[in-house]
Amino acid sequence: MINQTLGNIKTSIFYINDYHGKTLNMERTYNASKVFDAKNKTNNTDTLKLSSGDIMIGEDVNINKAAVLFQNFINISSSAVGNHEHDLQSKVGEILPMVNYDLLSTNIKINPRNPWAKVVKSSTVKEINGHKYGIIGTTPVDLFTRSKRSSLKNDISVDSVNETLADIQEEINKLEKQGVNKIILLSHLGNAFEKFIATHTKGLDVILGGHSHELISDVKEGENLFYNLNNEPVVLTQAGKDGKNFGILNLEFDNFGIIKKVQNNIGNTKDFRRNMSVEYVFNKLLGNNKIYGKINSAPLEPENYLISPNPHGYFIADCMRQDLNSDIALIQAANLRGYFEKGKVDERIISDILPFKNKLYKVNYSEKDIVDAIKFAALNSFSSPAHKPGIFYVSGLRYSVTDKGVLKSLYFVDKNGQKTPINIDNPRTDKFYSTIINDYCAQGNDNFFMLNRPQNIVEKYSFDSGKCVENVLAKVENGVDIKDDGRISIITH
Repeated sequence: MINQTLGNIKTSIFYINDYHGKTLNMERTYNASKVFDAKNKTNNTDTLKLSSGDIMIGEDVNINKAAVLFQNFINISSSAVGNHEHDLQSKVGEILPMVNYDLLSTNIKINPRNPWAKVVKSSTVKEINGHKYGIIGTTPVDLFTRSKRSSLKNDISVDSVNETLADIQEEINKLEKQGVNKIILLSHLGNAFEKFIATHTKGLDVILGGHSHELISDVKEGENLFYNLNNEPVVLTQAGKDGKNFGILNLEFDNFGIIKKVQNNIGNTKDFRRNMSVEYVFNKLLGNNKIYGKINSAPLEPENYLISPNPHGYFIADCMRQDLNSDIALIQAANLRGYFEKGKVDERIISDILPFKNKLYKVNYSEKDIVDAIKFAALNSFSSPAHKPGIFYVSGLRYSVTDKGVLKSLYFVDKNGQKTPINIDNPRTDKFYSTIINDYCAQGNDNFFMLNRPQNIVEKYSFDSGKCVENVLAKVENGVDIKDDGRISIITH
């Protein structure tokens, strides 16, 4: 903890971002939050609990209700509106009345008929022990490339990069006119833009970031300590993704609202037990928690699942292909938000790994469609700093790619294990494969325009890939061993 300096204002912020509906880690974070409360109960410190968005995810109403309840339970006072808060578009009206915290975004405009219009504010002021804190929120400028194509654009618009910078400065100015000199930005813009904001605004003190899933510990000048246009310090931080971590930012402000001392600590949720009371509430909300089967053995989660071979993804793709009887199955790496461990597999675990609940399609894709999609995913994932949109995990295919994202080889593997090479330089347009894929990709989201082939859709299913995992596991009496069979190889130079 920071040592108190006479006359300075001590502040401690418990912060979270990008939990992506991971309810098991929410249960652990609840206990971490209680430890934070206990440590600050008797000392002379202002405390805040803040969220930078994407705590919600996907189309499952109950998972999103759990995400809202989680933030209520740990007493989050303000949260930015991330892109995944918009996943549940048609049913969001069921959830927003449950929110007991401020939803903030200064860079979106919302049609008054949309339920979000009644709850989203640009900023808020929290007064603690007589000290005022201004809190501003932002939504990612790439919202519509990170969300399903739908009616969302009819009701919501997001300002451009330059407009968003101006929006933030305008909101800072409004807060300062109200006598607020300690200002925090809850950003869901990504680390690169957040660094730019830190050095191109006046009056901002702290940026609690999100969207790019950075895990930022400590405070280092030039990395997450910058100076604004008034040459005053600005601290920037993020706490990773998927609820694996949370942060505690300890600060001392002088009477002019300038940071004089700072300490940034990252905690691991795995160090805390799941809270039994929250677990009970979530189990009641999410269903009867049926057990479908067991995993005998499984490797660890890859370090960076967006660009790494991942046997957990292979297993899910195999379940999709087997359960729905197709030639090929494709699942985007970003769809996975966890991994299997040895032991029983129940509904909660499957939902934790596959929270989006995107429905499945069976589509007849040409060789060229498939080659173009794998090339696009690999090249963009390896070349972008955030490694989005993520490579494709596959069943019925094997491929190799360089660590620069260049596809080097691709094989079709039939159900007997027979490999047939596919010409990646001149793929056929008259050769088709029945392919299981989710609706997000099949609708051309994330710029996968080559996969938007509505005329080739064979069947639309009313369930997601988690259902395929459940069906396959239920048929295997002796359990499953998840192994890396080398179907995706990364060639390093």
